[in-house]
Amino acid sequence: MQHDEVSSSAFHAPASSAAIWAPLRPFIAAEARLAARAAATPWTGGPYEFLRFGVKQAYACLFGGIAVALMLLTWRFYPANAPLARYDFLFLCMLAVQAALLAARLETAEEAKIILIYHLVGTAMELFKTATGSWIYPEPSLIRLGGVPLFSGFMYSCIGSYLCRVWRLFDFRFTGHPSRRWLIGLSAAIYLNFFTDHYGIDLRLVLFGCAALLFAPATVHFKVWRVHRSMPLLLGLVLVSLFIWLSENVGTFTRIWLYPQQAHGWTMVSPAKLGSWFLLLIISYTLVSLINRPRAMEQGRAVRSAAVEPEREAA
Repeated sequence: MQHDEVSSSAFHAPASSAAIWAPLRPFIAAEARLAARAAATPWTGGPYEFLRFGVKQAYACLFGGIAVALMLLTWRFYPANAPLARYDFLFLCMLAVQAALLAARLETAEEAKIILIYHLVGTAMELFKTATGSWIYPEPSLIRLGGVPLFSGFMYSCIGSYLCRVWRLFDFRFTGHPSRRWLIGLSAAIYLNFFTDHYGIDLRLVLFGCAALLFAPATVHFKVWRVHRSMPLLLGLVLVSLFIWLSENVGTFTRIWLYPQQAHGWTMVSPAKLGSWFLLLIISYTLVSLINRPRAMEQGRAVRSAAVEPEREAA
């Protein structure tokens, strides 16, 4: 497969939102002091880098984490007789969260556009899938299209938001990255297959094979602290799919949506759904790669940076 679209040119990112957002400045300064002390010995450097990895991942999950928290809180505490339906309340909450992220410059306008596109792509698929009985949204709502409350599109937005954030926070670089032309073609085929499988044309095994051919040669290099670490890009996508599947179990447990086999009592979502989320993740990854042009990793040495963006340092 072609690997000709990874840019090695200089990259000038916009000023970090964390650097210009006053509430984070004390945290940035404190974290810089902690990093300086942790760098003194390898005994402290390793645990600090591990902690830093977890904090960055948590920050990248901000949008999705808020969505999961709202699912749990409304399932447990939202009044059944409230004048505003639960789904409508969730929709307004997530709309406010998205607006707040943009207002605080914790998300860029370009990223918001990609997230919106994925939101629309997901909603269109939801309309088809609910109409064919693949799953249902069991509660009433006013803000909906057909059988789909518009809140559901934000669950797809969570994935796009995570990819945009993690790409920036970990300063992704790549070796062997597939051509985005191939990714666009694969993503289109994946999306089409989610519809044709209801008519006896299910090519997901072929799509899995194509994905393996495209992504297997690719390595993602990510900066947790001072140097870039690396892992196979395909493995990274599988791990993200696993966490999406776990979040889906939270969604069905809190009765946001239900599969037919869960109508009479909750059971875990079938592990087979991991494959579906993996394929959907490829669509999201492709969209994000259109605004974050994959940059080539410099060969032969780990990339070190004495002055990195404050937002990356903050997380």
